[in-house]
Amino acid sequence: MAEAHFQKGRGLYHSGEMDAARREFDLAVEKLMDGLECPEERAAVERRLEKMVEAIHHYDVEGLGAGEDPDQPGFDRSPLDEILEMTFAIDPKLKDKVKEELSATVSQLPLDLNDAVVSYVNYFSSERGRRIMAFGLRRAARYRPMISRVLAAEGVPLELMQLAQAESGFMPRAISRARAAGMWQFMASRGGEYGLRRSAYHDDRLDPEKATRAAARHLRDLYNEFGDWYLAMAAYNCGPMCVARAIERTGYADFWELRKRNVLPKETANYVPAILAMIIVAKNAKDYGLDNLEEDPPLVYDTVDIAAPTNLALVADAAGAPLPEIRELNPALLKAVAPAGYAMRVPKGSGEWVMAGLNTVPAAKRLSWRLHKVSNGDTVATIARRYAVTPAALASANSADLLAGPEAGNVLAIPVVYRQAPAPRSKKFTSGRHSTHRAGYKAARTTLARSGAHRTVSTSARHAAGKSATHRVRRSAPTATSQVAATRQRRRATVN
Repeated sequence: MAEAHFQKGRGLYHSGEMDAARREFDLAVEKLMDGLECPEERAAVERRLEKMVEAIHHYDVEGLGAGEDPDQPGFDRSPLDEILEMTFAIDPKLKDKVKEELSATVSQLPLDLNDAVVSYVNYFSSERGRRIMAFGLRRAARYRPMISRVLAAEGVPLELMQLAQAESGFMPRAISRARAAGMWQFMASRGGEYGLRRSAYHDDRLDPEKATRAAARHLRDLYNEFGDWYLAMAAYNCGPMCVARAIERTGYADFWELRKRNVLPKETANYVPAILAMIIVAKNAKDYGLDNLEEDPPLVYDTVDIAAPTNLALVADAAGAPLPEIRELNPALLKAVAPAGYAMRVPKGSGEWVMAGLNTVPAAKRLSWRLHKVSNGDTVATIARRYAVTPAALASANSADLLAGPEAGNVLAIPVVYRQAPAPRSKKFTSGRHSTHRAGYKAARTTLARSGAHRTVSTSARHAAGKSATHRVRRSAPTATSQVAATRQRRRATVN
């Protein structure tokens, strides 16, 4: 019964009947909540309720009172400004604790410990700093398998995954005041050097996997240039020319020496110790109260090739998924249209359905037409009325067999122009105990969490500060290279 109300609500939502959709979604949640009273079925009902509430929440964000302009994607900001412009006290007891932790820590990246690093460990031990770490660690789980695979393939220490934590909090749509964009905060020029393409419809800097591959190759190139991972990290922040000039001025190809001599930008001087502190805290999460986080599930999806410009709403119809879910899987898309040739990510297990659905719509019509999955009780007349088309128009877009007696589960092509969900409304719509406004569905999720299905309710957050450093165009620095070699010789002489 609950599923029938949910499916009916979906149909009403897609046809623009928002008030009726709210009522059906309310009834669906009501029915499932009633099922929690049966001990034998409680676990199964909780799982289904969690999935349903999450799905309704996606619809809610898109059109049931919290709509957004599909041609104006939202962007997030990185935590760098908040962190790197501040100075923090040093706790002598904490330094001893961190020394002990490092003695038992395995790391591909050398982990130096000094007052600068300890000061940032102290910050990430504070309530505010711990929140930043917790948010990033939750998000990191979503992308960790992919990032680990790419870094390993490119020969980059896995610990440098924390650059994405510092740059963006693992948010693919993060953007800085300087217009650096994506999880790894590439400027357009630098991204272009590593194959990140841009158009009016997409920006590869916002694609998590493509940007990760580009970042790994950029870091590897910087290491090959400077011969030191700390200098590579610094150059990633302020640009290789900035680091090269600092080396030329001082004769030292050593990050800590350059920092001590104040020849690096303040943000860069703090960037490396802040990331080292993040690595230390992440590797010793239990010691910092970060071991019981409810992590985001790893990102999984199917991929389908888009043969013609296609409205994302049509893809959502074909996948049987809310439009925000499709957009979340494809953060590189800048508009509500996927261009021809785009590799579209769709929910795992829905790839074949999406291809079959898209193939029912002529390629020239995929910018406007919709798809409708027939529910129990649907007739040609009710479907036509719902989408404000004539039965004759439906007949022209579908086979005679489908229209002779549409059965539940059949998918019909609807020859209409896509209608954007209405603008947000200030009024809350409620029915019975539960509101179908976004706040209501969050409350339902909280109720479910208290019932034992989850310890915490996952929510997205946006950081308050943006990254100001730019990634400048890379140039050659032969003098710096000779200084690197000289520094290596001095180090070998000291060791000997």
